[in-house]
Amino acid sequence: MTATVIKGGYLMKEDGLKKDWGLRIEDNKITQVAPNCELIIGQFDNIIEAKNQIIAPGFVNGHMHMYGVLSHGITAETLVTEFSSFLEDFWWPYVENRLDHNLVRATTKWACVEMIKSGITSFTDVLEGPNSIPGALDVEAEEIKKAGLRAFLSFEACERMSKENGQLGLKENADFVKANNKEGNLVQGMMSVHTLFTGSKEYMKQAKKMADELNCDIHMHLSESVFEPNWCLDEYGKRPVDVYEEIDYLDKNVFASQAVQMEDYELDIIAKRGSRVVSMPLSNCEVGGGVAPVSKMLSKGIHVGLGTDGYINNYFEVMRGAFLIHKAYQQDPQVMPAKDVYKMGTSMGAEAMGLKNAGKLEEGYLADIITINIDCPTPINQHNVYDQLILFRNPENVNDVMVDGKFIKRNGKLLTVDEEAIKEELRQVAQKFWLGK
Repeated sequence: MTATVIKGGYLMKEDGLKKDWGLRIEDNKITQVAPNCELIIGQFDNIIEAKNQIIAPGFVNGHMHMYGVLSHGITAETLVTEFSSFLEDFWWPYVENRLDHNLVRATTKWACVEMIKSGITSFTDVLEGPNSIPGALDVEAEEIKKAGLRAFLSFEACERMSKENGQLGLKENADFVKANNKEGNLVQGMMSVHTLFTGSKEYMKQAKKMADELNCDIHMHLSESVFEPNWCLDEYGKRPVDVYEEIDYLDKNVFASQAVQMEDYELDIIAKRGSRVVSMPLSNCEVGGGVAPVSKMLSKGIHVGLGTDGYINNYFEVMRGAFLIHKAYQQDPQVMPAKDVYKMGTSMGAEAMGLKNAGKLEEGYLADIITINIDCPTPINQHNVYDQLILFRNPENVNDVMVDGKFIKRNGKLLTVDEEAIKEELRQVAQKFWLGK
């Protein structure tokens, strides 16, 4: 079998940086991780010299709204005053409710461009567009497969439009899971619902039952601001996690995003149930939601990933946000060390996303790999590598991106997508969209 052998200047293992190490890839798996001088090399193998680069696992984007790019720079004739206003006065009427298949396709293509450039090899997307179903997830999947990324897709089902639309959303997810959740598929599905304030308890129970029967994960937004906890206290006399506990919803197959306004005991319940969380530090700032208690989650053993939320899709910026925001908020420079943030973006992020055999450079793991140029003005070494990568590298320093053993970016060039053509297409689409056409 012809293999690909990458000889690195450095290689990122879980226990730190290895100098003059590389790896061997056969088919879509890593089969050897070792010093360059010990790598097995066959007669017909493809040998890649990455002397001035770090070989690293690809980044894991745990929460994405690919259609969100339509809001980048939009001018809306509305005044957003707090979180519920953001949804009701801006996001729902100006963006979500207007999505159709053409808009889904154009935004999916551009999101793939941004993610590949940023070194993201796998992601979870949550499509919110009640008037874009049925069939919207199939449109996304078609473009993602062309781009060559690994993804879990879902439609964020809810009852805010109508009971009928809520059922259509659940069916969109179920049909996609049935058609795509097969071993080896790059693009698979999961169940997703919005929040407790857009779906009844009975609806949430129905969605969880469907996910269990389909043997797939289920996602929901959780306490992104004070709005949901306050709404639940008014409606049910208890906080959101208590409501989910009441309906026997929380378990190891639950993947909650945001989790910003949380009480300590709610985190204890999530940890006990084995549910996972993904944090979006930058978008939480944009909507005024607050700062998630990520350091507490980590201390309780909760697997926490990082997501771009479709807001700023530069993953280095997201990691910087996670590194810096918590320090400022807690007035403690020791909080959220760079090593922890890096793991949230790679190995822990893969665990949080339910992605098996990914996020690490280990034998038997998926060949989802990036190389990063290390031409920093100050040297990278074992002691500073996490700070150097998170604080002082950027997408333009990502040289190669490989997913499932295939290069989709090589020597800084995108191989599977035409960036300029997609950019021009999206400009035309966005201009019409902003004008209400």
